[in-house]
Amino acid sequence: MSRRLKVGVVGCGVGVGHIKGYQELPDLYSVEALCDIDPARASAIAGEHGVRASIGDFDAFLEHDLDIVDICTPSALHFEQAKKALLAGRHVVVEKPFASSLAEADALVELEQRSGKRLCPVFQYRFANGIAQLFHLRQRGFAGNAYAATVETHWRRLPAYYDNPWRGRWATELGGCMITHAIHNHDILTHVLGPVRSVFARTSTRVNPVETEDCAAAVLEMADGSLATLSVTLGAEEDMSRLRFCFEGLTAESNRSPYNPGTAPWRFIAADPERQRAIDAAVAEVEPAPERYAGQFLRLHRALTEGGALPVSIADARPSLELITAAYHSARTGEAVHLPIGRDHPLYAGWLPRPDREVA
Repeated sequence: MSRRLKVGVVGCGVGVGHIKGYQELPDLYSVEALCDIDPARASAIAGEHGVRASIGDFDAFLEHDLDIVDICTPSALHFEQAKKALLAGRHVVVEKPFASSLAEADALVELEQRSGKRLCPVFQYRFANGIAQLFHLRQRGFAGNAYAATVETHWRRLPAYYDNPWRGRWATELGGCMITHAIHNHDILTHVLGPVRSVFARTSTRVNPVETEDCAAAVLEMADGSLATLSVTLGAEEDMSRLRFCFEGLTAESNRSPYNPGTAPWRFIAADPERQRAIDAAVAEVEPAPERYAGQFLRLHRALTEGGALPVSIADARPSLELITAAYHSARTGEAVHLPIGRDHPLYAGWLPRPDREVA
């Protein structure tokens, strides 16, 4: 029987989804403790989900007997809390963005090595049956060269959404729609097509009176020569996400689910009827598997108990921060940004605007 790993979840907002993900795998995980700055909320959610301990102080929380610390706090806290947890001898699961800069991402690699523990950023959209079908078709040779892709993240966020002490503020949320909302869809893009070669972006704040951007658009050249466009707004009249990939011999299009576009059904389209039948047969070969958090945590357990690659490593997640860094720099300078971004880049140590810089 597999060893059950003891988990503590920090942050009882998004953290509730993580709790449910672990509890879908009761033979693999036991959620032992919750931590939240609001002890009453932590206590209530612990009672609702059958978690024995709830704690208001993060340092005290780290004293519990835990295998994994799962961090779901506001974005600006992620790096320091992940650092503390690694140095306390715990494996770490951390929500997006897993760090506040490329410099912090690289520092976490060193902290992993020093601590002997592992850090797994959360990109649950990757673990979906539609994505699995697309990768299977590529492995079977049905998708040739990539030509172009589009990613639309069109959601609706009204002023009440920002009635919160940390949302819509650079210092606490680290950015707007590019970070908090579209990052998962953009991660799918690079997960499927690979590295980005250059980014030209524009951002604006048009929907709500907040510090951070709530609309963005970008044109990307991928390392394989294909092109991609990103469109993001928080002013849509309905929530919708859509990804469309045009390959040589195959076009793949996601469903329109705003928060789970990776799940089936996807449309896999061929121009030739005979080829379409072959593609449909290949799609049917993919067995459904646990998705989203449960899908990522299933693979995480295997990595931590049996060895091997994490479902998402720091190296896997670093491109998400690199894309954000490039997009903000492009939007502020009006110039295309070429990747990869090295230590000599002006925003390597952080993309937060300086007080004297006008923010688009």
